Amino acid sequence: MPQAATLNSVLGPITPDQLGFTLMHEHVLVAASGLYQSYPDLLGVGPEARAIASLKRAKAAGIDSILDATTFDLGRHAPLLRAVSQASGVNIINVTGWWLDVPRFMRGVGPNQMAREFIRDITEGFRGTDIRAGLLKCAADIDGVTPPLETMARAVARAHRETGIPIMVHSHPGTQLARRQIEIFREEGVDLTRVKIDHSNDTTDLEYLQWILDQGCWLGLDRYPGRLVSPRQRTNTLKALIDLGHAGRLCPSHDCICIHLHNERPDGSIPEQHDYYRGNPDQYLYIHRQVLPQLREMGVREADITTMFVDNPRNFLAAR
Repeated sequence: MPQAATLNSVLGPITPDQLGFTLMHEHVLVAASGLYQSYPDLLGVGPEARAIASLKRAKAAGIDSILDATTFDLGRHAPLLRAVSQASGVNIINVTGWWLDVPRFMRGVGPNQMAREFIRDITEGFRGTDIRAGLLKCAADIDGVTPPLETMARAVARAHRETGIPIMVHSHPGTQLARRQIEIFREEGVDLTRVKIDHSNDTTDLEYLQWILDQGCWLGLDRYPGRLVSPRQRTNTLKALIDLGHAGRLCPSHDCICIHLHNERPDGSIPEQHDYYRGNPDQYLYIHRQVLPQLREMGVREADITTMFVDNPRNFLAAR
């Protein structure tokens, strides 16, 4: 399959070989749209410096690149991503598209309108910057593919067809939601080998995961340590998929959130760390510290680890 000459990172074009060890679903910042610019104190003390320090630790441990899955409605602030990437040395590829929060006043927007906006993010840059998106994202969750989210999914599909940029999909495996999302992509003429169904390790249902792979899609096993399924069960599922011969289409990651709201406690105090940090103090290093040693103990070959974290991100992002 031919490879793209360059990929869009927040610092500009990079070659696929520059990706190195890559985590394919992470977040530097998650907040309401515009909150970082308007109410930054809600995000704790020195959020940019904390993000830089966290990614410097990741870089020192051998993590070269992350895919930042933060869309407009999740609070994307492209200049922050550029500053953090520049200071940490970690390549960051950011997405365009939409998550779950479609505001009331946008309910009449059509898929062609949104597709044009997403295409501009890819070809020209996020408004007011020259920072271009390197991936498309759409989402649905436990409520299913609601009409506004279907609009966004079809818009992402049409932007994909125009640009060739691949798609990552926030999905809900507990309801096997990818079946409907993939149906929409088929209707829109999407190349399913350019689609990654994320949060797939929120289930241990190997039959369902095998069905997704059989459609040609990739699996984002990107919730570590996660909540709905124990970390060890997630690793057992990952090992089972490797044993079934699927290492070449698996993308493990964390869905880590580095910067988030520091919510006031009942006594009026503000915690030093946000809730998501307390759930994963290892942040971008949990897989390095916990999962990779377990996989090695379970007999997974170094070649398969390299496949999942080096070859797969390059092949998924760069194929044309």
